[in-house]
Amino acid sequence: MTKTRLLEGWPLLGLLSLILVAVSGLCLASLAYEVAGVRMVIRITARTSLVLFALAFSAQAMLTLWPSTLTRWQRRNRRQLGLAFAVSHTIHAAAIMAFATLDPQGFHEHAMPGTLVSGGIAYAFIVAMAATSFDRTAAWIGPAAWRTLHWLGGYYLWVSFIVTNGKRIDQSPLYALLVVLMLAILLLRIAARRRTRLLSTPA
Repeated sequence: MTKTRLLEGWPLLGLLSLILVAVSGLCLASLAYEVAGVRMVIRITARTSLVLFALAFSAQAMLTLWPSTLTRWQRRNRRQLGLAFAVSHTIHAAAIMAFATLDPQGFHEHAMPGTLVSGGIAYAFIVAMAATSFDRTAAWIGPAAWRTLHWLGGYYLWVSFIVTNGKRIDQSPLYALLVVLMLAILLLRIAARRRTRLLSTPA
């Protein structure tokens, strides 16, 4: 029963956040809190952010297409998975800032002005979406504004993951797999929407 509770709702968010912080701390400690450790945290949180975003972004489509215990859990905890993504990307941002502080030259060699601008917009969406992922704040902005914000933010982040991983495909096949994953999620969302429309249309 305790294990089940840890994997539901706010305890799930707490557990995921604790794991993210612990893994990041271990990476830093294993490399004596130097630049190499910071860069490892950047790489790891990039992956955890993508996985958590993918779970949240595909939750409704997965339930629509394949109703099961797992997809019901995924949809039921979509809010917490999205907030865990925000936690992961906050750690990611902190590691990037640490990289810029510890190794300014190395940071400027890897960072491009366009990336900084697009990344800044992405973080603005993350903050806004996280802030409105609670009942009170969601009610405050209203259903229409909430849907618009989360739709625009979700697809902006989806495009960001496509671009970020797509431009690194020549470095490793893993990046190609991550791009394919993002494209597959889009196809799932389209298929789920079509299925919903077909089921709601009178025979």
